[in-house]
Amino acid sequence: MTPSPFAVPGIRTTRQRSAVVEALSHADGFRTAQQLHERLRADGVTVGLTTVYRTLQALVDAEQVDMVRADDGEALYRLCAGQHHHHHLVCRGCGRTVEVEGPAVEEWAREVGVRHGYRDIDHVVEIFGTCSTCAGNSGQEGS
Repeated sequence: MTPSPFAVPGIRTTRQRSAVVEALSHADGFRTAQQLHERLRADGVTVGLTTVYRTLQALVDAEQVDMVRADDGEALYRLCAGQHHHHHLVCRGCGRTVEVEGPAVEEWAREVGVRHGYRDIDHVVEIFGTCSTCAGNSGQEGS
């Protein structure tokens, strides 16, 4: 068997875990664990919701899956498009996601940490809004 490009050290690759990765690879934006579970079941894959959550968490820990929190606090997941540090601009309506660079944010985070005597600075910045399609292209992009 060819090793999965999403193999996680210490985590055995199973049919169910591979199915979760496959479902993520076909998602066009961030999805909840429940949405992925429903998609898998609709596709005839027998997998428990707990397995979906555990697989997603293992992939997040291995930095192979991006995880953001929606306004209501629910975790949303998607496969990482890049292997470098980045932030996300996420549509509240459809989940469409754009990876964005933020050099000013990077510098600000570093300066704040240093100013307060911290080392090994890390941060997470997620930006939520409504894409032009969901806003109906009615000029609401800035609201």
